[in-house]
Amino acid sequence: MDVPTPLLRRLLGVGFGLAMAFGGTVGVGILRLPGTLAASLGDARWIIAFWILGGIYALFGAVAVAELAAMMPQAGGFYVYARRAFGQGAGFVVALADWLNQVAALAYAAITAAVFLGELWPGAQAAPRASAVAFIVLFTALHWWGIRLSGVLTRLISLTVGLMLMSLVVGCFIVPAAPAVAATAAPLGSLTTVGMFGAAVVALRSVFVAYDGWYSPIYMAEESTSPERTLPRSIIGGTLLIAAVYILVNVAIVRVLPIPVLAHSTLPAADAAQLLLPHGGGTVVTVISLFTLLSLINAVLLMTPRIVLALGRDGLLSKNAAMVSVGGTPRVALAATCAFGIALVSSANFEQIVAVAAVLFLISYVSAYTALFVLRRREPDAVRPYRAFGFPATTLIVLGGCLALWLATLLDDPRSGLYAAALLACCAPLYAWLKRRDRKGVPVSL
Repeated sequence: MDVPTPLLRRLLGVGFGLAMAFGGTVGVGILRLPGTLAASLGDARWIIAFWILGGIYALFGAVAVAELAAMMPQAGGFYVYARRAFGQGAGFVVALADWLNQVAALAYAAITAAVFLGELWPGAQAAPRASAVAFIVLFTALHWWGIRLSGVLTRLISLTVGLMLMSLVVGCFIVPAAPAVAATAAPLGSLTTVGMFGAAVVALRSVFVAYDGWYSPIYMAEESTSPERTLPRSIIGGTLLIAAVYILVNVAIVRVLPIPVLAHSTLPAADAAQLLLPHGGGTVVTVISLFTLLSLINAVLLMTPRIVLALGRDGLLSKNAAMVSVGGTPRVALAATCAFGIALVSSANFEQIVAVAAVLFLISYVSAYTALFVLRRREPDAVRPYRAFGFPATTLIVLGGCLALWLATLLDDPRSGLYAAALLACCAPLYAWLKRRDRKGVPVSL
């Protein structure tokens, strides 16, 4: 029997928050990007430096969002902050962009997981989209039972991924180091040339995107115990944990693979694993890759229904979207997320939709960092259990970085930028229509 929100259950502590941040961020990119950076930078020291810089940048963003999360511990993610700072209309735009980005990530992760499953089990290669749908349905069914099972599942998957990655790191420190590592390192000053500067920008952009996801706990704000303390610890602690893992993995890989080899590797983690297990290293990395994607699927199916739930509460979707089960699951919102994810997996325009989402995802960041400035000025006396350190400088840095990354993305793919702009242009009349129906008391179908 369903009951209306706000009966979301406060059962999740810091351990879950850390697992959520880790599981929503760490993906296959960390297993591939060391090669991309080696090709762009040609210097082991610069590779590590860029991952450290990316971690600092993510931390600056994390402290800004942690202030907002502790100030407004409500379900809905970035929508909540945009609604408070700019009004419900702007919040609706942010929610729509965030929702599309998350569902696209869900579909992408499911399809990629199906590819890795096919490498482990050739029978799955015959119908990869069916396997992708099966992954989405499986995790939807697991979350359907309630937040207790969801919490256990999230901690278990994140712990498994973390242990697998640390096993790879330890193994790389057991085998002898590559003798050519020191000899192939280019002078650090080489990045001052125009060509190398362009390569560095591309590399830094890849690193920043790899850190995307540290904010995952904010969607579960109403299910966090003592959210004023739990959320900042989860967001900031999770970001530090992710940065530590990323840096360790890269240190381990550059230790065993010479830079020329690393620069031509499409999956450096697999090449490193082959040194540890010559006859099974590739399989090990395939398993790790599969689990990172399952972790992402799990996280998205927890986060995205909370956006739908928040919109249902505010009358922008059917009130049914704001219903939760006795076990604490927003089942209607979860079912809708599952259905849209499956539809996207089956879409002939899947790649284009994912490309558009890659443009839209920065809206969440920009809206949150701008909201922090607006609320600090407009509501100086509001209760803030946590205050972002280094404000306003740290927040200005991440806001400027997001705008620069946004510009680079649009220059790289102007077609997707146009599609994204058209989608956002549709938000105003859609929002006006939804509000008009809500005022007239006409039910809004989900």
